[in-house]
Amino acid sequence: MKRIYLSVVLSSIIMAPAVAQAGFQPAAVVNLTKSEPITVAQLRAEVERLEAALGQPLSREQRREVLDAMINERLVLQAAERDRVTISDNELNQHINQLRAQMAQAMGGRQPTDAEFAAEVRSQTGLDMATFREQSRRQLIQQSYLFTQKRAMFDAITAPTETEIAAMFNLTRSQFVRPDTVRLSMIQVPFGADAAARTRARQKIDELYREIGNSAAKFNDVVARSQTANSGFVGGDFGYMPRNLDAAQRVGQDFVNLAFSLKVGDISRVFEGPPGSGFQIIMVTESHSMRSLELGDILQPGTPITVRAYIADALMQERQMSVLTEAVEALHSELRSGGRSFQVFEANLNW
Repeated sequence: MKRIYLSVVLSSIIMAPAVAQAGFQPAAVVNLTKSEPITVAQLRAEVERLEAALGQPLSREQRREVLDAMINERLVLQAAERDRVTISDNELNQHINQLRAQMAQAMGGRQPTDAEFAAEVRSQTGLDMATFREQSRRQLIQQSYLFTQKRAMFDAITAPTETEIAAMFNLTRSQFVRPDTVRLSMIQVPFGADAAARTRARQKIDELYREIGNSAAKFNDVVARSQTANSGFVGGDFGYMPRNLDAAQRVGQDFVNLAFSLKVGDISRVFEGPPGSGFQIIMVTESHSMRSLELGDILQPGTPITVRAYIADALMQERQMSVLTEAVEALHSELRSGGRSFQVFEANLNW
C-alpha cells in the first residue's frame, strides 16, 4: 500500500512540470510589428470566463473563434502602437466615470460606492477592477484606431429620410400604442422593523391625511414641507406610470388599481407600500388615456421624444451598427493579409 501511494505521489510530482509547461505553449503568435504569443493558458482562461458567463461549455469551433478574437485584438493593438494611437489616463477615467453614471441612473440617481461599482463590474464581466480598467483601455485603443483608419466609412453614413421613417412607421404602427398613463405625487412616512415604529408612522400619516383632506393645494403644501429638516416624512413627484404588466410587477397590482381609480387632483386613502417602504398617500397630477400614436406624437409623457425621432434614431443606429461590423471586418482582414502577421498552433488547441 505504501509503495502504491508513493508511486502516485511521485507520478504527480513528475507530471506537474509537464502540465504547467503545457499551459505556456503557444496557441498562436502575433507578429505584425513584434512577436507576441497567446499562450494556451491565456486562451483557456478566456474560454473558461466565457463558459462561466454563458453557463455552458464551448465547442472546439467556438474555442477557435475565441482565439481568432484574441488574435484580432492583438493585431489592432500592435497596429495602433505602430501608428502612435493611444488612450490617456484621463480618457480612460472619463470612460469609467460614464459607466458609473449609468449605474447611478439605474440606482435612482445615487452614486455607487467604489465597492458597489467593483462588485457590479465583477458580476457583469467576471473581472476585478484592475483587469477591467486594462481591458477597457485596450478596447478604447481599438475603437480609436478603427475610427482613425475607417473614418470615411463612418462619415458616409447618412440620416434616414422622411420617406424611410414613414415607411418604417407604417410597418410597425401597431407597436406605437401608448397605454393609459398617470403621473403621481406621493407622500410617504417610512417605518422601521419594530411595532412601535410602525405605530408612530401610522399616527404621522393619519395626521397628514387629516390635514390634507380633499385639497390638492394642501397636498402640495405637505409635499413642500417634506423638504424641511426632520420632517419625519418624504414627498415628491413619483413620475409617470403606465397601466401595464411591467408596472404591476414593479409596484404591485393593488397600487396600479388604486392609482387608476383616481382622477386628476384626487387624493388616495392611506395605504401601506411595498415591504420596507412605509405608509403612503398618492395624488394624480396628470392623466393620459390609451391611444394609437402618430409620427408627431410624444412617445412617452414627460419626454421630448416623438415617434418620428424614435424611429429615426433606431434606423440610424441600425446603419451605424452595419457599418461598424463592416469596418471591423475590413480592418481585421487587412491586418491578417499576407499570412505573415500571425501563426496558429493547431496541435496545441486540443484539450
